[in-house]
Amino acid sequence: MTGYILRRLLGSIVVMWAVATLVFFMLRLVPGDPIAAMLADAGGPEDIARMRHNLGLDRSVLVQYGIWFINMLQGDLGSSIYGSRIAVTTILSEAIPRTLSLSLLSFAIAMIIAVPAGILSATRRNTMTDHTVSFLAFLGLSMPDFWLAILLIIVFAANLQWLPAIGYTPLAEGLWPWLRHLILPAIAIGTAFSAIIARMIRSSLLEVLKSDYMRTARAKGLTPWMIMFGHALPNAMIPVITVIGIAFALLISGAVVVENVFAIKGLGRVLIEGILNRDYPVVQGAVLVVSAIFVFSNLVVDLLYGVIDPRIRLN
Repeated sequence: MTGYILRRLLGSIVVMWAVATLVFFMLRLVPGDPIAAMLADAGGPEDIARMRHNLGLDRSVLVQYGIWFINMLQGDLGSSIYGSRIAVTTILSEAIPRTLSLSLLSFAIAMIIAVPAGILSATRRNTMTDHTVSFLAFLGLSMPDFWLAILLIIVFAANLQWLPAIGYTPLAEGLWPWLRHLILPAIAIGTAFSAIIARMIRSSLLEVLKSDYMRTARAKGLTPWMIMFGHALPNAMIPVITVIGIAFALLISGAVVVENVFAIKGLGRVLIEGILNRDYPVVQGAVLVVSAIFVFSNLVVDLLYGVIDPRIRLN
């Protein structure tokens, strides 16, 4: 197990390096000049040349990459070249807790909805309950998260005034202030995610419930509760966990739009602003963090296989 984890960690580092390198060179290929975007019409050619020299953008791309890579290995992701020259690590350290809070709460809401819905749909196949759950799942899948976000703002923030429409409060200032700012965006993101997971649980459970060992369990006189939660659900969760791992990573990208709707300055909003301002260090740092979340969430999923089903050995 230790050898497997070490190999996966080394592979994860290689993947993150490849993603960061690809983003570094692709940003330089995108049309547009960050200095011209920063100065607009305020500076002349001499001002542009001086600022380009000060930021090191007058060097060759390979030299810029070498300097950036060496600094990254030392934990220095550079400073924002747009505005007040804030360190990228400072920007990311403020944005990451917001995005992770939103993603984890969205994940919790999705699982609370998806697990009982999937079990109900599978155990009551072709009944009104199954059709209702399937209809709601397709409804959740077909609704864009930004549209649901706007709908929630209109109903619960503008009309009922139960919850705030914008902003974020850190968890350090209290559980309820933190929660009340995240409930609406978490529901907007988690709804589509819950629909996917519910459909996966239903499909996987239906296969498991038809297995020979499930008939044996019923013949032994086990209670429906023991059959479902002791035998059927753990075996049905293997393919579901694969989807959960991928979908959790996609929650981060799904948060990009919803963060903008609710004015939460998380990773998604930082990334969008960095791209619009052609702020190379910020975009590179944000992409590096997002790729790390993708890679390590999939690593956790692989490790969970062996926990859920001991027959699976990680070699």
